[in-house]
Amino acid sequence: MAYAEDDYLMLSGIQHFQFCKRQWGLIHIEQQWADNEATAHGQILHQKADNPYIKEKRKDIITSRAMHVSSKAIGLYGILDVVEFYKDENGVNLKGKQGKWLPCIVEYKRGKPKRDIRDIVQLVAQTICLEETLECHIETGCLYYHSVNQKKVIEITKELRQEVFDLAAQMHYYYDNKIIDKAEYFKNCPLCSLADICMPRLSKKTRNVNNYIKQSLMSEDSL
Repeated sequence: MAYAEDDYLMLSGIQHFQFCKRQWGLIHIEQQWADNEATAHGQILHQKADNPYIKEKRKDIITSRAMHVSSKAIGLYGILDVVEFYKDENGVNLKGKQGKWLPCIVEYKRGKPKRDIRDIVQLVAQTICLEETLECHIETGCLYYHSVNQKKVIEITKELRQEVFDLAAQMHYYYDNKIIDKAEYFKNCPLCSLADICMPRLSKKTRNVNNYIKQSLMSEDSL
C-alpha cells in the first residue's frame, strides 16, 4: 500500500504510539501538548542537532542536519536530527561530492537507553524514510543518549522493519477513525508531560468506583 502525501503522519509520533497510544492520540489527534523538564531539555538538544547552519566535515565523514524525509510505504514524514555520510563504494552519490557515501542516521535522546523499543522503532522508521528518499539500503543507525554520553549502534533488522510497518498501519487506522485509548495508570505516567491532561489516576479511581457499584448491585440481585 502506498499512502498519499495528504495522509502522511508525523514520523516522530511512532515513538509516542509505541510507548502509549493514548499519549499519541492526545498529541496528534486532540492536538494537546505540555512541556515538562524532560521535553524542554529534549527540545534544546534537537534544536542544536537540527540547526542546518551547523556544518561538520571530518576526513571521510560528511554530516547533514535537519534533513527532510518521507515514505509512501509507511505514510510518515519528518526531519532527521543528524545523518552522517561515510565514504563507501556501497553508498549513494551526493551533489557536489566525489565518490559514494553511505548514510547513517544519528538520533539524539536526552536520557539513557530504555528497556522498551520506542527509541529503536523511531530510528527504524526514520531509516525506512531515508532509504526511500535516497533510494538506497541502510543496515544500521545510531541512538545517542545525552545524559550518559553513549552512542548505540542499532541493526535495522527485518523484524524491526515489520514492527514499524505494523505500527504505522495502526497509527493511520487510529488517526482516520479518531480513536483515543482510555486512560490507564502505569508507573511511568508521572514522568509524562501529559499526565495532568490525561489524568490516569482519576480514570483508575473512576473504574474502581464503577466496579464497586456494579458488584454491589450484583450482590443485591442475588438476595
